[in-house]
Amino acid sequence: MGLSGDLDPISPPKYFGLNRWGMASLLIVICAAIVSLFAYALAPDSTSNANQMHLSIHSQKPGFSVKMLLLPLPEAEQPPMLQNFFLGKKPTNKEIPINGFELNSDELVYYPYQPNGVLGTPIVVDLNDYANIDLNNLVIDKRFILGTDTFGRDLLSRVIIGTRLSFSIGLVAVLISLLIGVFMGSLAGYFGGKTDAIISWIINVTWSIPTLLLVIAITLALGKGYWQVFIAVGLTMWVEVARVVRGQIMSVKTLPYITAVKALGLRDFRIISKHILPNIMSPVIVIASANFASAILIESGLSFLGIGAQPPSASWGSMIKDHYNYIALGKPYLAVVPGLCIMTLVMAFMVLGSALRDRLDVRS
Repeated sequence: MGLSGDLDPISPPKYFGLNRWGMASLLIVICAAIVSLFAYALAPDSTSNANQMHLSIHSQKPGFSVKMLLLPLPEAEQPPMLQNFFLGKKPTNKEIPINGFELNSDELVYYPYQPNGVLGTPIVVDLNDYANIDLNNLVIDKRFILGTDTFGRDLLSRVIIGTRLSFSIGLVAVLISLLIGVFMGSLAGYFGGKTDAIISWIINVTWSIPTLLLVIAITLALGKGYWQVFIAVGLTMWVEVARVVRGQIMSVKTLPYITAVKALGLRDFRIISKHILPNIMSPVIVIASANFASAILIESGLSFLGIGAQPPSASWGSMIKDHYNYIALGKPYLAVVPGLCIMTLVMAFMVLGSALRDRLDVRS
């Protein structure tokens, strides 16, 4: 009725201070975090890196199903349950796609899979060679919801486990960038003088080098591998954090409450950590969200170039690299599915960063 306390009917609804797009992005990020944590529990192929290859059924369409013969492998010591949860388990059966089989008293005759149900040359297996064979689960029907990749691996499992790699590299890279950026920016902004000049020079030099080129140089220096990519990406993302922290501290350290705290004789470290940093973290949180998205893109780019996570690691970037030729061969989903995963997760972090900026802006 025109009262100042009335709600604005045009303003979009907000949940926990975030608009609907920000809330949707937060839900996507939470879902990605859950999938990352329980990747091997959710993946149909729970072996390490979902690397069960079946070359005879490579590049099959989504929904493809086949009879799978399970022959026990020699018993190997399984790692602890916690290690299985995070790193996957060792395969216990040799999986063989087949078109048909015949079971006799002490031998098995099966026909390896061939397209269109053609029965090829039969292969005879002596069941006496397998002490712990389970005849009730000797042959199962296995369905590949997203089909198989160029090596006959379950594409859905590879995508799920790839979520963990992308999410974890973003998390570790952001933590590294925050540790270095906040430390360097705090020193430069608080002490000023020669300290500020030296750190600002380092920031400007690092800023002037193209990010991807710097990551490639660090990766080549540290070697190719999973953790090397984590460190390389993190070491290239601290510059923006340091610049923002430096500018925020330079504007805050002259305020009256900081002058009063200095008069009490508190140490510089305590002043920075207890009285300055808690009051300037809003823009840092927004930058961290954007850096999360950037880290995912950089890792995907490195894996596409072949210098990121190495095979058989399940990386979305390497999946695109292995299958981009299939776009012209009538099977674009092999490259499109991991590409959509990258796009969705990156967009979610970018939109979430924008929503957090609006939420944390004291002027709004």
